Amino acid sequence: MEKALVVGANTRPVACSLKKLGYTVYSVDYFCTKDLMQCSDYRNCVLSQKPYKSCGRFVQGFNSVALRDLAKDFITETDFIICTSGASPENFPKNKIIGNKDVGSVEDKYKLYKKLEGKFKLPETHIVHDLNEAYEIASEFKDKKFLLKPLSGSGGIGIRNLEDRDITFPLNEAILQEIVEGESLSASVLSGGHEARTILTSRQIIGRGLGQIEPYGYCGNIAPSTDDLGTSEIAEGVVNSLNLVGSNGVDMIRSGDDIYVIEVNPRFQGTFECAEAALGINMVEAHIKACQGELLEVSTPKKFAVKMIVFAKERSIVGNLDFEGVYDIPHKNVIIEKGEPVATVVTSNKVLEDAVYSAKMIVGKVYKALRSFSL
Repeated sequence: MEKALVVGANTRPVACSLKKLGYTVYSVDYFCTKDLMQCSDYRNCVLSQKPYKSCGRFVQGFNSVALRDLAKDFITETDFIICTSGASPENFPKNKIIGNKDVGSVEDKYKLYKKLEGKFKLPETHIVHDLNEAYEIASEFKDKKFLLKPLSGSGGIGIRNLEDRDITFPLNEAILQEIVEGESLSASVLSGGHEARTILTSRQIIGRGLGQIEPYGYCGNIAPSTDDLGTSEIAEGVVNSLNLVGSNGVDMIRSGDDIYVIEVNPRFQGTFECAEAALGINMVEAHIKACQGELLEVSTPKKFAVKMIVFAKERSIVGNLDFEGVYDIPHKNVIIEKGEPVATVVTSNKVLEDAVYSAKMIVGKVYKALRSFSL
């Protein structure tokens, strides 16, 4: 039996799919949820979830270097490595990586912009070094509004509207990017290196809903998108132009008749569970085969799938969340800080409205299982 190592901020979805394929699963993870325990044979975790103790704040506690260090004991024991969000493949032996090995120029948002410039429709984008420079450039475009993005990162964390009164500069450099109004879309693309194929498109759930406190924070997906005109072809073109392999995601915004490319995820995406539920496939199997040059024949979606990430609306203590449709389950009686993720809800149904309704009902059950907890 082959041994697989999966590394990332939240490895639960990939670990569970690896386990279904019969692998011995090693995991290095930040959150270390209850259901990860069921899907991994060996694990090292950054966060130690203990009853009546706070899980803290992800942006303060997460460190990709910590993931690398925790993985050292597993590297020689395993046959291959899959890096998910938060883990850089550059930190691991290239000969063991299943997926994209060099992702720096894709995850760096300005380098990505320069790679795609002139090939695809993109928002007006500049690199800036302080707020004064950002305001000066923005003032040249009277008809546009802008936001500031960290140079790297995912999940919409740290993105702020430039006009916000309380805005602070992220770090030494940031991206100043035009705000494009429209529908946020994502495409899941498999690539064998010579051919790219979009297998699913979805609408993204973005912003301050479900307890999310980040104005551009990622909260989930609704798949498939019912308006796919042009997005699949653009996503395939992006993945081909970047020479990516395996499973990749392309985030876009449809504004009227225009489709803007916003970001590229050279790894598994947040739509992972939706793709498996809607298409009836194992995404890890599809990824591994694509990296070997073979694209699985994927049929059109059989169902609609909905993913909603539940965030704490207040400082809360966790009750029993062991019910159907809930994943990434924290350990009982741990404390979740306001605005931090609690759990993930995934539903599917042949009728879109029923899938959305079921997800909302389960989200309500999750909130009922939380109790306000103050010092």
